[in-house]
Amino acid sequence: MIRLILNLLWFFFGGWLSGLLWLLGGAILALTIVGLPYTFAAWRIASFSFWPFGREVVSRELVSGERDIGTGPLGLILNIIWFIFAGWYIALSHLLIAVAEFVTIIGIPFALKDLQLAGLALAPIGKTVVEKR
Repeated sequence: MIRLILNLLWFFFGGWLSGLLWLLGGAILALTIVGLPYTFAAWRIASFSFWPFGREVVSRELVSGERDIGTGPLGLILNIIWFIFAGWYIALSHLLIAVAEFVTIIGIPFALKDLQLAGLALAPIGKTVVEKR
């Protein structure tokens, strides 16, 4: 029940906007051939941005038990390119929002989720969102 309340508050106070921006970014990336590998990563982040409580970000390797393109050397190269052209300033925006949320006691759970989003924004390739156990 508490997860539902936190998710509703998150969604109402900005999660919808964050999620929509990630969806839009993914759609724009899909329009370019070069950005296509990042599209699904952006949409996974959008899913997490809309409804983050009760979910966590993990390596796809931990979920599947085997390495794939996103968790190998190619994934590392894609993450480096992402970091240079988009990741650092998107992560910085989530970090600044988290600092503002930390100022209030009630905002601390939301700040922690923004910090998770910042970490995910730095290197999204090879990551997935799963339900917490």
